Amino acid sequence: MSTLIVAVLSFVGFLVAYYTYGRWIARKVFALDPDAVTPSEALDDGVDYVPTRKSVVFGHHFTSIAGTGPIVGPALAVFWGWLPALLWVVFGSILIGAVHDFGSLVISMRNRGQTVGEIAGRLISPRAKLLFLLILFFALTVVLAIFGLVIAGIFRDYPESVLSVWIAMPIAVGVGIWVHKMKGNLLIPSIGALILLYGAIYVGVYYLPIGIADGAIHVGANYLPIGIETDANSFLNPTVVWTVILMVYCFAASVLPVWLLLQPRDYVNSFQLYVALAAMMVGIAVAGLFGGAEIIGTAPLVAIEGNLLSGGQTALLPFLFITIACGACSGFHCLVSSGTSSKQIAREPDAQPIGYGSMLMEGALAVIVILACCAGIGMGVTGADGAKLVGHEAWASQYGDGSAMIAPSKATGVFIKGGANFLTAIGIDGRFAIGIVATLVACFAATTLDSATRLQRYVIHEIGETVGLKPLGNKYVATAIAVGLALSIALMRGPNAADGTLAAYGTGGLLLWGLFGATNQLLAGLAFMVVAFYLWRRNKPIVFVAAPMALMLVIPAWALAVQLFDPETGFLAKGNYLLFGFGICITALQIWMIVEGLLVFPKARGVLEPQLPPLPQPKRAAAATAGGSV
Repeated sequence: MSTLIVAVLSFVGFLVAYYTYGRWIARKVFALDPDAVTPSEALDDGVDYVPTRKSVVFGHHFTSIAGTGPIVGPALAVFWGWLPALLWVVFGSILIGAVHDFGSLVISMRNRGQTVGEIAGRLISPRAKLLFLLILFFALTVVLAIFGLVIAGIFRDYPESVLSVWIAMPIAVGVGIWVHKMKGNLLIPSIGALILLYGAIYVGVYYLPIGIADGAIHVGANYLPIGIETDANSFLNPTVVWTVILMVYCFAASVLPVWLLLQPRDYVNSFQLYVALAAMMVGIAVAGLFGGAEIIGTAPLVAIEGNLLSGGQTALLPFLFITIACGACSGFHCLVSSGTSSKQIAREPDAQPIGYGSMLMEGALAVIVILACCAGIGMGVTGADGAKLVGHEAWASQYGDGSAMIAPSKATGVFIKGGANFLTAIGIDGRFAIGIVATLVACFAATTLDSATRLQRYVIHEIGETVGLKPLGNKYVATAIAVGLALSIALMRGPNAADGTLAAYGTGGLLLWGLFGATNQLLAGLAFMVVAFYLWRRNKPIVFVAAPMALMLVIPAWALAVQLFDPETGFLAKGNYLLFGFGICITALQIWMIVEGLLVFPKARGVLEPQLPPLPQPKRAAAATAGGSV
């Protein structure tokens, strides 16, 4: 019952926040105008700027911002107990994350779909623009390298998810052509796509072998997608092969028209994700009432054990707030809001459900993850000796004695097991349940990966314009740089934790995980700064933005300082000079941009920034409201 109570209170809180705080920001602060001409109309090019119905943009935006972030982060943060994680997710989403996403989306819409980095150049200073773009470039490189490896790891460890993830590609192209070119209705292809996706999961779980070795058919972790068994230390190991294939897909997704692959893929995926999440919520209700899923007593309420402020990188403060980013507040979201979503919205009022509402839905996902990694795991797992463990013993079998945080890859596996347990509570077979949740995770990550590639293309293009390198404006050149750099980082060999020797190829990208959390949250703070300047120059209230901005600048900077200089666990003390160098560069760029803002802020009140030259006012595209694009 405790699990059901936590879920209900959290979800009700999100609903109340949307219709009160979110509505106030939309109507009173930003004054969204249904008659305003949006960038998708004014600059409609059929490739990046495409007027699109609200439900489709919502699906694209939600699946793009979610990824594995709201899964990995909360699954790791349960290390400090479920209550601190839950409180940060609920209140962070409502007061910080949703405001960040919504604000970034609106100011981008009112600046022709430019990224927040480009907009910073006029709101703050030209130097701030280049600084922000460089920070965005680094952050997106980390996202591409890490998320590519995460998906490859899911394919390697849960091969039953492979068929359903990849079959979504041709389905999406078909839906895109059907709706955009043939003006077809979305309902029938959406239902058909959902049936095909779940049919593919069923086939992948029960009937589809992955590899053949020693004359026998195997379904397992050590086989390539083409069915060849290799040593994990070989360059052609499964992680490497899947990562290369994923990056080839990302290149195509970045350069093709948004309506042909990216939009319909995200829309099709969103249907599958909604169904899976709804099924898990029903499972939580059933298990909470009848199935013995209790969060109290399974996982610790608060588990700081003296590590509230001390303990290096295991201290609750400040590391809880950078471990859970997506699900509470994430700087990456400002890139999606100002990079792709702002170029597709057909009416300004659509920004509230897409910007504010999607973040609350991601918060709801993070709540489900916390419950799955605590109460769901407590419903039972198989121990090392083959015996079934339940309750706190089951949780401890995944998280140990709480003295060390588990690895991100293992955290994903904990959620898959716990989420599958919720599905078994409503009668779904355990193997099929594992396939459903593994596919959910892989689809989330894939939609973030392809959107991040497109975003990186925009950032590289804007950097090229800023420094005068015209070749970077070519979408094929920019995409090749984005994919090539991320792939080269992802395929490096990282060190083994035990003896420092080189690990397998395809582990090097995870070295950047240590910098991802703090960098991502500092990016959120800088995006808040851009939103604050936008409002400050228009004599609008900024307290509701300034407070989150201060938090998201101070807490991540604190965490990054510990990561760099802690005498026992810091990058410098451990001789990790690569991460130390990256961290110092990021810190210097952040400080420089903050100084730029402080110098301009006193003189900016009520003074509008230089405006973009006017564009011809087009007639409102009939397709925008009648459903022309996907």
